[in-house]
Amino acid sequence: MHPRNPHQHGYDFAALTLVNAALQAFVRDNGYGRLSIDFADPAAVLQLNKALLAHHYGVQHWQLPDGFLCPAVPGRADYLHHLADVLAAEAGKLVKGRKVQLLDIGAGANLIYPLLAQAEYGWQVVAAELDPDALAAAAQLIEQNQLQNNISLRQQTDAGQIFTGIIGPKDLFELTMCNPPFHATAQEAAAGTERKQRQLGLTGNGLNFAGRRHELVCEGGELAFIRQMINESQLFASQVLWFSSLVSKADNLPTLVKQLQQAGAEVKQIEMQQGQKSSRILAWSWQNAKQRKLWCQYRLK
Repeated sequence: MHPRNPHQHGYDFAALTLVNAALQAFVRDNGYGRLSIDFADPAAVLQLNKALLAHHYGVQHWQLPDGFLCPAVPGRADYLHHLADVLAAEAGKLVKGRKVQLLDIGAGANLIYPLLAQAEYGWQVVAAELDPDALAAAAQLIEQNQLQNNISLRQQTDAGQIFTGIIGPKDLFELTMCNPPFHATAQEAAAGTERKQRQLGLTGNGLNFAGRRHELVCEGGELAFIRQMINESQLFASQVLWFSSLVSKADNLPTLVKQLQQAGAEVKQIEMQQGQKSSRILAWSWQNAKQRKLWCQYRLK
């Protein structure tokens, strides 16, 4: 994990159960003399997330409506820290505070990236989401944690668009991030879940991370979604310093990198590893080195 990730040494269940007593009911010996939870149990994962967010990030109120994607906090934190490094490489320092504007595409009901970004770096975040139910749940989290001045919501009203309808003519963002839907069909999503559970030695009848259809599935899968994101991002080339997306499937990366390079983008590829799970970040900018330097001088000094 990233060296700034507080979860790289595992979970301190003694400390976590102090901030969330409900977690205690799910903690057990894993058979190797260490405490753990059943990660195939959605209720256990939910309580673990609540404890992690309270203990490490000061998020005292976090809940999730049934059926929505329940994120793995350590992996989400890794993406954020690596993205902070992308910005730091441009600015010559790790940049914290309200000068940094972050756009999260598909923030979901869990609002995990905006909450982590605000807690770890104090960035201003725009959270974009298509699902009105998810937006309502996210709005409740913002209100409960009194983050109205730090996180704002925008609804995508056109399911066929990603940045269009979200980025306004006067907006400027240092960073964008996205955890795209990565399955092409619901059947593929179910098969992927079963495969994941077998690899981790888990048993269970449901998705341990749940997720509504639009969170997991899109026509053409992850590759088609990110290809569209790249195409649309060119419309906002001068308004965003660095675009980025998670890429779950390694086989998709060469096609995406080739598309970006042929279009003239600056490209960064970042590998991530959390336990047995491998993923990667693809970041790109349509601005050249001189333009990016001037951006940082005027906005991040």
